[in-house]
Amino acid sequence: MEFTKYAHSTVALTKDGFTVVIDPGAYTPNAAELVAGATAVLITHSHPDHFDAGILKAALEAQPSLRVWAPPDAAAELGPHDGRVLAVRADDSFEAAGFEVTAVGEHHAPIHADLPLMSNVGYLIDGDVYHPGDSYVVPGAAVQTLLVPAAGPWTKLSEGIDFVRSVKPSRSVQIHDLTLSDAEGASFAQFISDLTGVPLLALEVGQSIVV
Repeated sequence: MEFTKYAHSTVALTKDGFTVVIDPGAYTPNAAELVAGATAVLITHSHPDHFDAGILKAALEAQPSLRVWAPPDAAAELGPHDGRVLAVRADDSFEAAGFEVTAVGEHHAPIHADLPLMSNVGYLIDGDVYHPGDSYVVPGAAVQTLLVPAAGPWTKLSEGIDFVRSVKPSRSVQIHDLTLSDAEGASFAQFISDLTGVPLLALEVGQSIVV
């Protein structure tokens, strides 16, 4: 399948003419365009950098075949749309536009003890690509391509390194990176690659690889 990195945590997977978009949020300038070209959308959690309810509601009205999977709180915000919006919980497995998907984890990584935990579901796609959303939850399955969050109020380099070591992917790809400067991005990539032995790809927005 073809994997394409877009702004921040938005990615697209294409196979056999079908496209799944993950986390088309408000930080992604072309989110509406990506959703318009998608067969299915997966949402990890309801933070606005991952989830734009307005775009998805409009797309669900305009695209009768579009289906969206999201944690229960985000799914409830969208509404059922004739059963095309489906709530996802940890360990659920389903098919989305020809892709085999397994949901991983329940909670967003802690930001601070004073803030309540919120829902977050990662997605393992075709037993190959794992998008963790905003978490370091390790799936109980082999992963070839691990998406690694690089920056944010909850991220920590040491935990990112341990995350990659625990998952043991063949390759890793940097996501959640909109707020990084070029120097910070290069530093993050070097630490991850050097201390895990797993190459970290820092793809440009719109750049694709075959996985």
